[in-house]
Amino acid sequence: MATLRIPRKYHSWYILFQFFLLIQTKVLCYQYKVGDLSAWNVPSSANKDVYTNWSKNHVFKIGDSIMFLFPPSEDSVIQVTKANYNSCNLKNPILYMNNGNSLFNITKPGEFYFTSGAEGHCEKSQKLHISIPGGNGTTYEEDSPAFAPSADSPAYPTVFGSIPVQSANQSSSVKLHISIFAAIGSVFLTLLLGSTIF
Repeated sequence: MATLRIPRKYHSWYILFQFFLLIQTKVLCYQYKVGDLSAWNVPSSANKDVYTNWSKNHVFKIGDSIMFLFPPSEDSVIQVTKANYNSCNLKNPILYMNNGNSLFNITKPGEFYFTSGAEGHCEKSQKLHISIPGGNGTTYEEDSPAFAPSADSPAYPTVFGSIPVQSANQSSSVKLHISIFAAIGSVFLTLLLGSTIF
C-alpha cells in the first residue's frame, strides 16, 4: 500500500493547504426566482397554478431567499396573513415590496403567504404560499407560539431591495457553495508535488 511522502521542504505548504480545508465552510443557501419565470405576474389561463406547483416542487429552508422580479410601475408584492391570502384581502399587509427586484430572506420557520399588491391580481392566482420546516421538520402556523415574533425582533423577516437582475441564462436558483480553497489547493499540490507524492 502506498503511503503519502511529502518532501520536508513542502511540509509548510501542505500544512497551509490542510488549514484551508479545515476552515472552509459549505454555505448551502439558495436564491429562488419565484415561479422560475421572467417576472412575477398574473399566470396565464393555461398555467393558472404555476405558483402553487412551483412552491410544492421546492424545499425551502432557513437561509434561502426568494426573488420577485416585476416592473415596479406595474406591480408589487405583499406578505399577508393566511386569512387575507385565502380571501385576497390586500389591506393591512405584513410587508410591502414594490421596487421590482424584491428579495425575501427566509429567517425562521413558518408559513408565508404572498400576493400581488395590484388590485384584481390575487383573484387571478398571482399569489404564493411557502412552508419552511423547523429544525424537527414541522412547520408552524401563524397563531402558534413558535411563529410569534419575540418582543426584541421585528415581526417580519429581513428583506432587501434593489439587487441586480439575473440574466435569462442563469439558473433560477443560485447555489452558494464555497470551495475555492480546496480547488486552488488541489491544483497547487498537484503541480508542486507532481510525482513525488508516492
